[in-house]
Amino acid sequence: MRTSRTAALLLCTALAAGATACSGATDRDTPKGGATPSWQVTATSPAAKGSLDSFTWSLYAEPYTLDYALAFDYPPNTVLANVCEQLLRITPDMKIEPGLAEKWERPDDRTLVYDLRSGVKFHDGTTMTADDVVASLKRQMDPATGSAWGSAFKNVASIDKTGPLQVTVKLNKPDVLLAELMAASPGTIESAASLAKAGKDYGTPAANPNCTGPFSVAEWKQGESITLARFGDYWDSALAPKSEKVVFTFVEDPAARANAFLTGTADGGYLLPSSSLDQLRGSGKGRLLYGPNTAAADLAVLDFKGTLADLKVRKALSLALDRKGIIKAAAGGIGVPAKAPAARGAWALTGDRADAYYKELPDPAYDLAAAKKLIEEAGAKGKKVTMVTSSLAPEISVVANAVQAAGRQIGLDVQLKAVAPEAYSSIFVDPNARKGLDLVVTNGYDNTPDPLEFYQYLRTGDFGNYGNWSNPEYDAAFDKANAEPDAAARADLTAELQRIAVRELPIIPLYEAPYTVYLGERITGAITGIAQLYYPWAATVGAAG
Repeated sequence: MRTSRTAALLLCTALAAGATACSGATDRDTPKGGATPSWQVTATSPAAKGSLDSFTWSLYAEPYTLDYALAFDYPPNTVLANVCEQLLRITPDMKIEPGLAEKWERPDDRTLVYDLRSGVKFHDGTTMTADDVVASLKRQMDPATGSAWGSAFKNVASIDKTGPLQVTVKLNKPDVLLAELMAASPGTIESAASLAKAGKDYGTPAANPNCTGPFSVAEWKQGESITLARFGDYWDSALAPKSEKVVFTFVEDPAARANAFLTGTADGGYLLPSSSLDQLRGSGKGRLLYGPNTAAADLAVLDFKGTLADLKVRKALSLALDRKGIIKAAAGGIGVPAKAPAARGAWALTGDRADAYYKELPDPAYDLAAAKKLIEEAGAKGKKVTMVTSSLAPEISVVANAVQAAGRQIGLDVQLKAVAPEAYSSIFVDPNARKGLDLVVTNGYDNTPDPLEFYQYLRTGDFGNYGNWSNPEYDAAFDKANAEPDAAARADLTAELQRIAVRELPIIPLYEAPYTVYLGERITGAITGIAQLYYPWAATVGAAG
């Protein structure tokens, strides 16, 4: 039996800073004779030795927006991490430190006070003030914005300028998570004047962001590339860019993307095609690195009025999944079966306690006989389940096919609906895109080192609660956890949310895998983990020799 401690050793999550070996292998080791590959996780790649004129970075899809309020996926956030900044900052080893706010305090459980850095410049040369912060945060709350992060501000009573460089947030009730999310998209600061001028065009090629990050958006050629230029007046000298320019290209086809790495057309990229890991690992033309990850691959239920409304059916489908086989086919053998919807790496804030929480959870079983019995008891034999699939990433179709096969083995009629990559991404931001669908593969992740962030998405009415699951017991437990300022006590309360989620299965856990990044021979210095979604990772990329 696999214990949670074994999972921690295998995944080497972000719970400890620096390099942590998962085995004796290095990033260049190639498994022999079909053996399961081994891997090593580090928070960063070796430091750059010099500067570059430019480097090219491959994205698996073109960002659908560069609007910080609408950015809710890997491609847009990978670009924006280098352009826009937050009041607080996530570090490569998943800690929270001061960002555009040089300090912040909580004088009482319903008040947050942010003191801003002086002299911070926007890309147009204007200086950041408290007015910009107020406008940026209030825009997240405006229904007209349609922010993907609007629910993060659900407990906000007011946001006011209380000094030239001070902003005070008043809450209707305690909300610890909002304070932490000031290190992610909800805490992003943009020029108030630029927001007003751009209007509805903001975040499109017609009106690029005007933020404070180490790079500015120089050009967005739709369907082709986004180019960032070094910002000479960047406030943080420790993260002054080592490259004058970054060019993002969009390659949806996994084989073509791998070929771009191998030919040098692309110098690097995150979230590599799992079907290409062996090829990239053994190419000798660059380095395949593994980083800390807060994400887990899950099956999100999109309709709780259909076949999957019955808990017995959800449990049956979970029991029918051959997770080890899925990991081998979808993740190149790099990963472990998930015991809970939130990944083990999501507990970086209180990693010392996470082992105990995971040890008490049952290992995910593979038991077709038990699954068939549950289907019989539920009277669900022959009932239809529609699962969405896409060419967006090879693992999506691999998992979808595995779910279809598992469902049919136990008597469910699992049908696959293929959609275009952009339509697949829309499922996570547009409720209308979910109509007629029962299941979707997600790569749910935390933006902060607190697992409570992940479990908020199962709260009734939350934007990330794609299937509109509702459980009063869960909602009450969440409110209690979100009012607890002590990290250790809050972790204990979050563990109860985890237990409810595992029991009720609004999300069916699949597997956990480390983050992946490929660096060509000429570059180094990139952070390797999921913190790249907010940390200005491109600033540290430079010449390898």
